[in-house]
Amino acid sequence: MKLTLSKGTKDYLPEEQIVRERIKSSLVKVFERFGFSPLETPIIEMRDVLASKYAGGAEILKEMFTLTDQGKRELALRYDLTVPFARVVGMNPNLRLPFKRYEIGKVFRDGPIKLGRYREFTQCDVDTIGSKSMLADAELIALALSAFNELGLDVEIEVNNRKVLSSIMRKAGVPAKLISKSILVVDKLEKVGIDEVRKELGSLDLKESVVDSIFDSMPKSSYFSSKLSIPFEGADEIESLNSYLRSLNVDMKKVKFVPSLARGLEIYTGTIFEVFLKDKSFTSALAAGGRYDDIIGKFIGKGEVPAVGISFGLDAVFDALKLKGIKMNNSVVQAYIIPIKVDCLNILSRLRSEGICTDIDQIGRSPSKNLDFANKEGIPFVVIVGQKEKDKDIVKLKNMVSGEESELSLEKAAEKIKSYLAKSL
Repeated sequence: MKLTLSKGTKDYLPEEQIVRERIKSSLVKVFERFGFSPLETPIIEMRDVLASKYAGGAEILKEMFTLTDQGKRELALRYDLTVPFARVVGMNPNLRLPFKRYEIGKVFRDGPIKLGRYREFTQCDVDTIGSKSMLADAELIALALSAFNELGLDVEIEVNNRKVLSSIMRKAGVPAKLISKSILVVDKLEKVGIDEVRKELGSLDLKESVVDSIFDSMPKSSYFSSKLSIPFEGADEIESLNSYLRSLNVDMKKVKFVPSLARGLEIYTGTIFEVFLKDKSFTSALAAGGRYDDIIGKFIGKGEVPAVGISFGLDAVFDALKLKGIKMNNSVVQAYIIPIKVDCLNILSRLRSEGICTDIDQIGRSPSKNLDFANKEGIPFVVIVGQKEKDKDIVKLKNMVSGEESELSLEKAAEKIKSYLAKSL
């Protein structure tokens, strides 16, 4: 049998998965600090739910993994976390609003594969439903900055409002049927430049005077720290967002108004935002989202349901951290016991009871080979115990990072390990 992975999937060995789990742990800590509660939905959904007109629509049908159960019911693997969330809202009409939830889980898309794009990937979503206030939008921006600060990444958040872009298009004379297409072309401005965008707008059969008017009308990019002058629909929401961000003590030098920002999806109705490394050394967005007041309401047939959310790309965050040189270990073990012809299981048990992730040699390697093993695994401490140490009721503790060795009681060794670990977190 030839062992191979399913196309578009990936194994994560401990070196990578330890970092990924720490990313998730850091995100959860921030999500809950901001008052968001966990939600979990099934990976498998009814196919007609995921294929709904107000879910992914016709385009997503091509990328859904579909299956049939033994009862001949048509099912599919979820392709995002938003549609299952909308279903939860519809099935639980007594949810107290505003409802704030986060969910971290795998999603699946049978689409083209390229670097950074897989068929199985993890999304980390945070959403608030039931609030029209721009405070909900501002809170997600503050949350994102807090999360990336926790992860040690210096980021910048680009912000716009879909109403602003739509207003610019109408004022410039773009025909109603071409507004959405024109917005999606303008969204490429930061990536391909103004000449290429002008050319693409022209290919939509827009007159040159209309294209000129689009760019003449568009406000310049500006950090929120300065006064924004936006004479378009949506300006009041931008100003309200600006005010709430200041009240939340957000670092305004990290929030930038980008009037060309549209986001690729058609679902957004107001605020939109994308998060990038500030130095642009990693070009993909690390997180993105916005306000989508229409989608859930249409999906469940209950009129408007105000909603705003942000999704963190676990794989993108991981790649950015690798680029920044994050330390990667092969093991979660913090202390490794090397017994030299003595029984050390009581020491193993006592260190574990102190909350220290501890392991022990089980195959009788020599001390030198055990030290080499601990070093290659990135384990910060080894605890060496032979008959001499056992007779004195002490252990030999070696810091594998500094090389420092000391002989001390097990209690003192545990204190020293915990003190070191507390400082290194």
